Amino acid sequence: MINKSNGLKLSYYVIIQIMIGGIILAFTIGCFNNSKLNLPNNEKGVIMETNKRDTALFGLGCFWCGDAIFKELKGVDTVLSGYSGGVIKNPSYADICTGTTGHAEVIQLIYDPSVVSYKTLLEVFWQVHDPTTLNRQGNDIGSQYRSAIFYYSESQKVEAEFYKNQLNKENVFSKPIITEITQVSEFYKAENYHQDYYANNNEQSYCRYVVRPKLDKFKKAFQTKLK
Repeated sequence: MINKSNGLKLSYYVIIQIMIGGIILAFTIGCFNNSKLNLPNNEKGVIMETNKRDTALFGLGCFWCGDAIFKELKGVDTVLSGYSGGVIKNPSYADICTGTTGHAEVIQLIYDPSVVSYKTLLEVFWQVHDPTTLNRQGNDIGSQYRSAIFYYSESQKVEAEFYKNQLNKENVFSKPIITEITQVSEFYKAENYHQDYYANNNEQSYCRYVVRPKLDKFKKAFQTKLK
């Protein structure tokens, strides 16, 4: 005859062993998955949180171009067109167009650093506009069209300055890079009609002859990093 109390103890023992085995298996799978994530360059061995988001702010001429380009980049969640770097609060597009407010047309990026690094954002930035012309991109002329990196942290500043210096040292461009690298003071979101401008107006003449060629160039150079 089977002792019911012993059978009950045996059942508890089996259940406990199964639970322990499941915990070990889950831990092993978790470690394996984390090993696939990119490690921060300055924090070896520390896994970057996958739900973390960071912010970048770039001026690269007309913000319609920057918006269309960076929206296609894997890891970039949100792109907003706006104004930064000037002396007046809550500027309008009409204010900016005077070239007297000190503001640059900029794009603000919200991105996942576990998918796309700040270094990659800088790489795209350097390649999709001319960082050697003062207050000008093609036929867009004025301080509002200047090449600028507005940094949110010391690490962004260091990385941007290092990259700029390396490009100048290696003479990657025919002229020296004059991109402004400045701490973010304030970001002002542009009027609603400037948001997603290319997506909503891709047959407009400026979009066809200025934005689209830059977008095509970007897609060709960064095929593996597109959404």
